[in-house]
Amino acid sequence: MKKHLTILAGALICFAACNTKTEGGLSTTAQKNVDAMHGVTKCFETKDFSKLGDFIAVDAVDHSGENGDIRGLDSMRTAFEKWMGEIDNMKSNLIKELADDDYVMSWYHYTGAYKTAGMGHKAGDQFNIKTLEVAKFKDGKATEHWALMEPGDVMKMMGGMQQPAGPMADSTKKM
Repeated sequence: MKKHLTILAGALICFAACNTKTEGGLSTTAQKNVDAMHGVTKCFETKDFSKLGDFIAVDAVDHSGENGDIRGLDSMRTAFEKWMGEIDNMKSNLIKELADDDYVMSWYHYTGAYKTAGMGHKAGDQFNIKTLEVAKFKDGKATEHWALMEPGDVMKMMGGMQQPAGPMADSTKKM
């Protein structure tokens, strides 16, 4: 009898320990991170950054700032509000997402319009860009963030420069 209770107890412990997965195969920690990532995206779409602290750590670093790293939640909130003040009707469409207990990688398609001129566009111009958003998480809050854009979109934002015709185009020609 004691042997059967030990086996039963072991099975229950294993079941409880192994049952930390949520629907879709994510652990509860990874799902919490994904939910936080989606929360940040919603803040951008609604332009309401009042709940940003629910998703981002106070000492977080955004490595995607216009002028380098943005350090700290308050600095991020200020930068995000400034950016979104220059944009109208931003919509995001999640293309693909990967997550584990430490990172969430989300590939987004963003559309909208610029309210102001700058970085290679005029006020009223539409934007249609894809980015890979990568965030590192601890205790359900983002501690670091990176955004990677398609090269052509980056070139447009740098004053309307044209993307080279191909890899290393004209880089071997002598001037």
